[in-house]
Amino acid sequence: MRNLPSHAPADPRVTCDTCTARCCRLQVMLLTDTGVPERYIEVDAQGSEYMARLDDGWCAALDRNTLNCTIYDRRPLICREFEMGGEDCLIEQQGPD
Repeated sequence: MRNLPSHAPADPRVTCDTCTARCCRLQVMLLTDTGVPERYIEVDAQGSEYMARLDDGWCAALDRNTLNCTIYDRRPLICREFEMGGEDCLIEQQGPD
């Protein structure tokens, strides 16, 4: 079962069923405490916290089989604000693999 957004996508061509989770390849800085489990947090040399990514470049919290976020209720603020079907989403959808 896909995690449903709280509102309709800006572009109706992108839905939970057609989402390819390409945004889950972006570097996500943790700006607020949303309860991201520590195993998914990396800290850089300056002490900034980011979502961990695996060797394949995808977010460590992404379930590769379902393309669902395994920590959806505790996902970072940036992920919460990334609008499904919005301008940034559509740019990522068109990007190279």
